[in-house]
Amino acid sequence: MTPSPRHRLSERLDRLPPYLFAEIDRKKKEARARGVDLIDLSIGDPDLPTPGPIVESLRRAAGDPANHQYPSYEGLPAFRRAAADFYQWRFGVELDPENEVLTLIGSKEGIAHLPLAFLDPGSRVLVPDPGYPVYGAATILAGGEPQTFPLRAEQDFLPDLKKLKPRKEARILFLNYPNNPTGAVCDQKFLKQAVEFCRAHHLILAYDAAYSEIYFDSPPGSALQLPGAREVTIEFHSLSKTFNMTGWRIGFAAGNPELIAGLRKVKTNIDSGTFQAVQEAGITALNSRQEFTGEIRRIYRERLDILAQALKQAGLEFEVPAATFYLWARVPSGRDSAAYATLLLEQAGVVATPGVGFGPAGEGYIRFALTKDKARITEAAQRIASL
Repeated sequence: MTPSPRHRLSERLDRLPPYLFAEIDRKKKEARARGVDLIDLSIGDPDLPTPGPIVESLRRAAGDPANHQYPSYEGLPAFRRAAADFYQWRFGVELDPENEVLTLIGSKEGIAHLPLAFLDPGSRVLVPDPGYPVYGAATILAGGEPQTFPLRAEQDFLPDLKKLKPRKEARILFLNYPNNPTGAVCDQKFLKQAVEFCRAHHLILAYDAAYSEIYFDSPPGSALQLPGAREVTIEFHSLSKTFNMTGWRIGFAAGNPELIAGLRKVKTNIDSGTFQAVQEAGITALNSRQEFTGEIRRIYRERLDILAQALKQAGLEFEVPAATFYLWARVPSGRDSAAYATLLLEQAGVVATPGVGFGPAGEGYIRFALTKDKARITEAAQRIASL
């Protein structure tokens, strides 16, 4: 049916590709309708329950009538203080919770709104390829233009900043380590280069640290630990992956006060803040330090070892990730990533994410998420090996 002219989508929406995971959901529904027993390793949605003390905090706070009204736009002072305390404990960075921390409805929300605060029509944003699709989509929705740069295996999936030439209209550089989808990590030497790069080119460093607590060796650092970083940096943190709270929708941004203020101004005109009972639960989570995260990392490490061993036997090539709960593997020679993902779904009942969905440089790869228990991951690997 031809759409009515009055219902024509905006040019911004027309420029957006189908959202990667929405398309995967469509294919999963079709397969389930055919009776396929799917093992879904496609989306980074932890299957583990939220720790009990966090749930109990929500239960108590939800019964308090004081939490039934509109929350503050910037978040509860106690939640922002807990976030600042977390930064001090985890990174040795002191933050002013009043001006350098902002509560978010999940880090995705803050990342998506940042370009609205700082882009003019035609502004450029430096976006990693492969990378989280929201960076480019948010840029387009804000009237900007993504300028992509490649992340390649031979450079450990780190951008070559010496070769990266920002257009004069560039305003923001998005970086994400530990990295989705590759599982790569970066050290403080690279972050120092990134901070200096942004200062030299008058860019905002938008550092997505959603996976900072899902690591298997050395704890990743923060860009805000570096001299001069606070002049140009805003970091995004999520409680979703760290504490198995994806459905709760809570995170926070930290960094330069002017960047925090700009993002806050967008939010005050678009949303009404995060439910205060969820923030109370978030305080319990942030104050827990390693009480929950150590066990969560242990479980993911165990699953990673099982999947990695089985996929090697199946002939897939990959580097074992140092962080995140993803495994980024090369597809077998002669296949493209979308076709291989379709093969896995239709012939093995295993759902994985084609690398090209994260950008053209992701072609030739496929991403597996460690978000099922050991038995299902073992079965998935056996199914793949039998193809």
